[in-house]
Amino acid sequence: MRGSRQPAVRTLTTESQNAFRALSRHRRTKLAHSAHTTLVKADQWSRGGPTPAEVASALEGALKGLTAKAPKKKA
Repeated sequence: MRGSRQPAVRTLTTESQNAFRALSRHRRTKLAHSAHTTLVKADQWSRGGPTPAEVASALEGALKGLTAKAPKKKA
């Protein structure tokens, strides 16, 4: 059967979801806590899973706050 070894639908994730997934577990836990959600729901959001819009916007806001605080690396 052709195509039986690949999923039919691939989820497309945003840059913020990829950045969240790249963080350490401790940092992801802190961001999830500041967004008033659990780490499980935050990880589901980062994989492109179904999450409520309020949770998604809160996590994006928390991630933007983290990147705004981070000092820029010198090249």
